[in-house]
Amino acid sequence: MLTSLWHKIKESAVSVLPVAVIVLALSCTPLVSLSLTQTVVFAVCALALILGMALFNLGADMAMTPMGEHIGSGLPKKGKFKTLFWVCFIMGVFVTVAEPDLSVLASQTAEVFHPTALIVTVGIGVGLFLLLSVVKIVFRISLAHLMTFFYLLLFALACLLLESGKGSLLPLAFDSGGVTTGPITVPFLMALGVGVSAALGDKRNKENSFGFIALCSIGPILAVLVLGLTSSGSIQYEMPSYEMQAGLSDVLHTALDTCKEVCVALLPIVAFFFLLQFIVLKLPKKRISQIVVGIFYTFFGLAIFLSAVFVGFMPVGYALGEQLASSHPTIFIGFSLLLGVTVVLAEPAIHVLNKQVESVTGGAISKRSMLIALSLGVGVALALSAIRVVFDFSVLYYLIPGYFISLGISFFVPKVYTAIAFDSGGVASGPLTSSFILPFIVGACFCLQGESKILLDSFGLVAMVAMTPLISIQTLGFKAVATKHVREQIAMRRILAADDEQIINFM
Repeated sequence: MLTSLWHKIKESAVSVLPVAVIVLALSCTPLVSLSLTQTVVFAVCALALILGMALFNLGADMAMTPMGEHIGSGLPKKGKFKTLFWVCFIMGVFVTVAEPDLSVLASQTAEVFHPTALIVTVGIGVGLFLLLSVVKIVFRISLAHLMTFFYLLLFALACLLLESGKGSLLPLAFDSGGVTTGPITVPFLMALGVGVSAALGDKRNKENSFGFIALCSIGPILAVLVLGLTSSGSIQYEMPSYEMQAGLSDVLHTALDTCKEVCVALLPIVAFFFLLQFIVLKLPKKRISQIVVGIFYTFFGLAIFLSAVFVGFMPVGYALGEQLASSHPTIFIGFSLLLGVTVVLAEPAIHVLNKQVESVTGGAISKRSMLIALSLGVGVALALSAIRVVFDFSVLYYLIPGYFISLGISFFVPKVYTAIAFDSGGVASGPLTSSFILPFIVGACFCLQGESKILLDSFGLVAMVAMTPLISIQTLGFKAVATKHVREQIAMRRILAADDEQIINFM
């Protein structure tokens, strides 16, 4: 166990240190002025982030992933499809309500929607689309066709929202789709897809193992758009406080609050799993003991991770954005690109996805190639978002052509790449995106455009981070197809150009 933990710590250090080093190096330049307290707290929180991510990743391997796989494979094998459908809907709601990223977003937009109303609405959206994901596997429905239909429906509702004069809600609606696929949701949903697909024995099980996260990212957007269309009253946004709380009592208070949130988040999932274990699954005691240990690792890892983000990363992110944008808008855009390329390495769910992709595809899609494609995609997303803040225009100028391009590519690449790409888009927008990158963009927007433009210009960042990997990962698939075609053409030319005398005739 200690060997596994040490291995996870080394992996986490490689992920987190680039972000920490870039921020600390920037604080030593005239471009940014951080106080000694901010610098020390940020450095300590970076170390806590490494430990928290390591514990979480170990817990995901031991608990969250096996729980999803056993539910996904156990119910279909017993022929309990109706039960599976209900379980998927209920678990979809539970894991979404449990998602810390959603709570962070809801707390930053409390003046627009009541946090409970937003969280419950998004949870129902995820539950319905998780149910649809299982229906897709059972009835062998094409993911590309489903994505095309629902994105067209989504943009139709977006047009209605614009016509109703509530266009400023669009960035928030699109962001809600990204924050629902975070550290708790991803391991469970990925494993659930693998389990259901394997249990049904579909020949297309590689493709069907993915796509759960992709569909579950659409449900919240549609749900929030409907909530916006049916809500009444004016839309007012008040920026939350991003001041650093460096006092010991404040840090302990934040840590205790985070532990309570994580406990409330995990409890419904764990309780429902053990209810299924008692009624249906009947797993051996040794396996259950391992899952219980993994749940504790997940709890402590996520609590440490989120506490470090709230205490150190969120205030520093806001300060960086505000100071860079006030004096050097061009450098602000360039730094956004660099930050996007590196920050994706520190997202816990990214490593869960990459490991799952390499396992399901038998190494055909390596973790390294996935990580490069995701880093480039998120870097471009953050740079484009910075440009939008500087020049003040709608996120739809990015999202509409971006999604049409990604949906168009999906008809020309292997389906497994399409499924992985749409899953990657949701996974890339994790805790650091909502708790470090979003405050970074909010700080810049407050400086350049004022508080009245924050809802329109800052939000939509998570949606951008979720969209660009769709293009970069599918481009990776297109490259693989093109490379294979070229190799086949070269091999055919060599065969046709071969000397007839070298051909052995066995007749």
